[in-house]
Order: sequence, then structure tokens, then C-alpha cells
Amino acid sequence: MDLLRILCCLVAVVAVEAASVELPAIIPQPRVCVVKGKKLHKLRAERAYSDFVSTRGADEYRLVVRKGRATIGGNRFRAEATLSQLTDELGRVPDVEIHDWAAYPVRGFMHDVGRNYQPLPMLKRTIDLMARYKLNLFHWHLTDNPAWRIECKCYPQLNDARFQRKGRDEGKFYTYDEIRELIAYAAERGIMVMPEIDMPGHSQFFTTTFGFTMDSEEGKKVLRECLDEFFREIPASLCPYFHVGSDEIRIADPAGFAEWIQGLVRDAGRTPMAWDPGLPTLPFTIRQGWNEASAANTGASTSEGRYVDSFVGYLNYYDPTAFAMRAFQHKAAAQEVPDTTKVLGGILCLWNDVRVVDKRNIALHNGMIQGMMAFAERFWHGGSGGAVSDEGLFPDPSTPQGKALANMESRMMAHRNRYYSPAEMRWTASASLEWSITIADKKLKAWGGAVDLDALCRVNGIVANDQKEMTAETVLTAARDTTIAVWIGFDTPARSDRMSTGIGNQGEWENGGRCFVNGIEIVPQVAWKEPGAYNYPFHTWHKPQAEEPFSNEQFYWMRPAVKVRLKKGYNHVRIVNPHGFKGQRWSFAFIPTDWE
Repeated sequence: MDLLRILCCLVAVVAVEAASVELPAIIPQPRVCVVKGKKLHKLRAERAYSDFVSTRGADEYRLVVRKGRATIGGNRFRAEATLSQLTDELGRVPDVEIHDWAAYPVRGFMHDVGRNYQPLPMLKRTIDLMARYKLNLFHWHLTDNPAWRIECKCYPQLNDARFQRKGRDEGKFYTYDEIRELIAYAAERGIMVMPEIDMPGHSQFFTTTFGFTMDSEEGKKVLRECLDEFFREIPASLCPYFHVGSDEIRIADPAGFAEWIQGLVRDAGRTPMAWDPGLPTLPFTIRQGWNEASAANTGASTSEGRYVDSFVGYLNYYDPTAFAMRAFQHKAAAQEVPDTTKVLGGILCLWNDVRVVDKRNIALHNGMIQGMMAFAERFWHGGSGGAVSDEGLFPDPSTPQGKALANMESRMMAHRNRYYSPAEMRWTASASLEWSITIADKKLKAWGGAVDLDALCRVNGIVANDQKEMTAETVLTAARDTTIAVWIGFDTPARSDRMSTGIGNQGEWENGGRCFVNGIEIVPQVAWKEPGAYNYPFHTWHKPQAEEPFSNEQFYWMRPAVKVRLKKGYNHVRIVNPHGFKGQRWSFAFIPTDWE
């Protein structure tokens, strides 16, 4: 790639000739966008299509709008997504010329329905959300320890509730007609569906059903028949990629099983994908990196074979307020300059090991919408949000990366206000909040409404597990005496694990955290429904506690905001947060919000 093309890939140009025309917030932001004239025009229903030869990949498009008439060249799905965001609430658009393309050909999103089934209409709404933000691959994790979610005609016992985990939507699965329906629905929006059957790991249901494991000779015979049936029902023309899972499992012959299952998929005319780390992958198999260990993303992206990055892609793992920042700052596939020779892009994942009753909580508890926005921005453009000491920490707002994040947050806020209600999205921009934090007698700086204390300790050479407490201070200014709404939290469990201090005692915050504003202690203003519940200072995977669904009151962003009185001028905020137990995800949140 020559220097000129590199610069084109890294720089987005936005020119506005008329101050009276404000360019709407667009995510991902187009690379080249020129607004012409001073008027807005009613968008016409019909479209004109121009000849277009793509030189920058299948997602490249040109969009020209003149007096409400849109002309599209190249990828019409991506052009229509941009045009929809350009159109205001009155159906008007500016005169504009846009030329845009994606850094990576794969920008995916994964739902785990093996652990918690989701009905088809809910999955269709996820597909619509993906289309809005130009994601193009739906990774459908159809099996996991609780159940096999695919209709099985040759072995109907796989769909039998008797052999599935109790309370985990037993007996629920997708018929082949429903699978084809979702594939068609996604294709109409420029999105490919990639099913996953995790083999031979994450398959307790299989062993319970048959009495033998997937990697046994009997198990391989069953798998071959099941896959042959699936491939007959869902031809390669509808489903050219197929994920074989293969992670988190120890078996007698890992290389032999890996070669067998990946070869079976390839012989069916599909391209296999597998988790990395996992069983060995063959040269024709795409690796999906998920290891969070230091430098793992760099190592995986430079190994042999094609690769997609899910290194920072687990929505359920992080505080949803901080995840959007983290995804935006992430160095996509460990590359500052996108190179698709081996790296294909990334996939954002949403896992819920813990049982979910109200399936709407999957998106809300994990911050799916804001996470998808930031992930889409990063992998459309590639690179990173700038050099940062740790992707888990908000950058200094005065730095270039801080200003880039502020721009991203402003567009996210515009989308939040325009497209979503508080019942759909629980997030508020908070990157500019500055903290003075004391840990281990060290005075440290941090920014943002949600502070990852583990990351702060890590970059400052402090062992978090050795600490007993931290204090954080900031100042809020008010033009007059007023009352603001604030989300306050002191412990954020991963939604795949119930390990946390649980809900606070009555009248107290979780983890024994305390908050003071102008010397007055701020306590919970609503009585807890389950005071003191869910204090589990241990991992709950495969334990009875994982069958206890999360309730809204365990997550600060889901609770009613606390009303805090401010006086005119400066207001001092002080946070005290103990370290609860060894291995705790240590953090706190103090987020003024307008979103209730």
C-alpha cells in the first residue's frame, strides 16, 4: 500500500460550506463527507444508482444527494445506512457528497443463544441494529453446555428438554425454517450469518443426551450425521462460513479431532472458523482470537493463517459505561495501519453464562447498543483511538486521544437521544470527569465516570489485591443551586460470572463503598429489594449461583439515579471504595446523567 493510500485510510475529511447546515452525527463517521449549500430537502423515496468500480473492498460506496434525490454507487446497504442517519426527524437531508469504505472486510457481532435462548423477533432487532452501524457478520453461537438450539431430525433427542439444563429455556430451539428466515432477513440488510456449533467443548448437553462425548468415535458419528443434515438444510450458498468452536476443552487427541472437524466443514464447501486459543487450526481455518493475556492480540494477529480479533470484544466482561471507551481506544487487530493480508477484522461478542429470565436484559445489562456503536467505529476505520497507557482507562481529555473520544461520545449521545429510549439504552457520556485518586499512598490521576481501579493499579505498578481501600476526589461546578441525577456504583460483576460483593446492606452501597458531596454522605435513596444478597467472592461458572438471574438493582446503570444537591460554584465529591476480596473486579462509578 503506497503512502497516499495509507493517508486516505487514516484521515476522514468533513467539509461544511454553510454554517446553517449542521451535519448530523454519523456512526461510523464517513471518511470523506462534503456538505454543499444551505438548504435541507425532503428525501425522495426513489434512488438512482451509478456505475461504480470498488477499489477498497466490498463495503465501499459513494453517496450523492442533490435536492433530496439520492444517487448511490457501490455498496447500497452501507450507503442506505449512512443516508438514514443523514435524514433528520422531518425526513430532510442536506446536499452532500460522501465517499466511504471499511478498513476490514469482517465486522461482526455474536450472540450466545446456547446458554440463553432468544426468540427470532429479538434476533431480527439485533440484525437491524447491526445494519445501522454497518456491521456485516452475525455470529450465531447456537450450542453451549445447556442446550443444542438447532432442529435435529436425525437425533431429535438433542431437542428434548429432558437432556437440557433446567431453567435454561429447555426445549427451545430454532427450526430450519427459522434459521433460513433469519439468514434471509440478514441478507436483505447486507449481513451474512455464520452459525457456530461448539465442538467438542461446551457440550455437557451432548454427553447427558448420549452418554458419550463428542470426541469419542460414537460422538463423531453422531456429529457427522447432524452436520450432514444441517448442511443439506442450509446450503453453502446461504451459509459459506461455519464456526466449529473448539475452545476450553482437553481431549485425548486434540490435533486429530481438529483436523477431522475442520476438514468435514471444508469438504461441505464451507470455510471453517475456530476459537484461538483452542484446538489446533489448519491453514484454511480462520482463527478468532479471544485471549486477554498481555500481547496475545499482537501474537495471534501475526501468526500463520487468517485471523479475526475478539481480543477486547466481550461486552459482558466490562463495565458497560467504560466498554464503549475501551472499544474505541482498542488497537484493531493490533495494527495501527490496517493490513488485510491475514487479518480480516473483528467480532464483538455477547456471552451470558448466568441464566437470564427477561431476555431484554441481555442487551441492557451488557450495554449492547453503545458497545456496538464504538466497536463499529473502530473496525470500520481500523487503527486505534490513540496511544494510551491501558485500554481500560479513559484518556486525559486535553490529549489528542481524549479529544477523539469526546467526538465519539458526542455522536453516541446524539444517537442515544434520537434513536433510543432509557428502556433500550442505559449510557451517558462521562469522559471529561477528572479524578484525583489515592491508592497505596500514591496520588494518581484518572478520568471518566467509571474508573477501572485494576487498570489504574496495573499502569502504576500497584498490586490491586494488596490494597484495602482507595479514595477519589473531584469537583463539580454549578451555575446555581440545583439538583442533579447521578449513577453511583462500587462493584460491577461480569454478566458471565456472579463473582462480586452483591447488593449492599439496607441503606448502604455494595462493597461497603461510600460517597460524599460537600461533606454530606450520599446513600441509596430507594430501599433494596434484596439487601445483602449475592455476595459471591468466587467464580460461579458451573455452580448453582449461575442459575440465579441478575436483577436490575445489582447494576448501577440500571438503578434509578440518585438525586444530589449542588450549591452554586464548586462542589467537592469524595468516593471511598474498599477492596472487597482477592480477584475482585475493582472499580467505581459516579456518573451525572440526564437519562432516566
